[in-house]
Amino acid sequence: MQPRMLQDTVNMLDVQFAQISDFGKVRKNNEDAMGSFIPPSRRVARSHGYLFAVCDGVGGMDFGEVASATAIKTVTEEFPKAQAGTTLTTLLPRLVELANSAVHDCSLIPQYEGRKMATTLVTCALRYNQAVVSHVGDSRCYLVRNKIAKQITQDHTWVNEQRKMGLITASEMATSDSRHVILRSLGPELFVSPDTTALTIQAGDVLILCTDGLHDEMDEGEMAQIVSQDKKIDVIARELVARAVEVDGNDNTTAQVIRIRSVEQVGMYRGRPYRMPA
Repeated sequence: MQPRMLQDTVNMLDVQFAQISDFGKVRKNNEDAMGSFIPPSRRVARSHGYLFAVCDGVGGMDFGEVASATAIKTVTEEFPKAQAGTTLTTLLPRLVELANSAVHDCSLIPQYEGRKMATTLVTCALRYNQAVVSHVGDSRCYLVRNKIAKQITQDHTWVNEQRKMGLITASEMATSDSRHVILRSLGPELFVSPDTTALTIQAGDVLILCTDGLHDEMDEGEMAQIVSQDKKIDVIARELVARAVEVDGNDNTTAQVIRIRSVEQVGMYRGRPYRMPA
């Protein structure tokens, strides 16, 4: 667990962040991975922003921990190398595609004997008053506002596609033997198509990035209740993961919790941000 307190002056994006990953009660290795880029200065906070990312190595394939670690390393190292001011809705899916190529190329390295590997990936970048989420697989992002949680991502799974077509109900989806069959992940194919969503964030919002070890064991109401407590952010992250492991614990469980304390209001003119009057 690595708590971080990220604080800026008034009218700047002010964030508190903590993350934790647990092996669970059964697994002897952890195929989840997590990472972040925290800007070292106000200038970089405005030119690039913050990046958070969570991965879950796909079970049933070899070297899931290598796939997840490779994806996290790629997105967190490449994010600050982007040109200053690059639009996050353009940058994030490009980073996901780079991570896919990196994981795919791992299977060509002799030490991995050509065996296939795969991972999910959910990324979230913050700048000014905007959050952009780009993901592949069934690791999720939630927005908690006014003690109500909303799922931002949509799982790339077989049962979710069945639900969207009206073939099964949400309750049937939760108990289906096929609920973990992933249709889209990083690694197996040379190209991948991430889903990307942009949203405006407000002071008081909480963002959660997590693997299925957490969201499979906890409904949105309980999740919102835990992260809306008036406690230190590292305590909240620890409680969130501990609760999921207590309920089941058959899988690795990982969560990043990002609390928004204040935002910088900006407008856009010809694709460039400008500061709004206080």
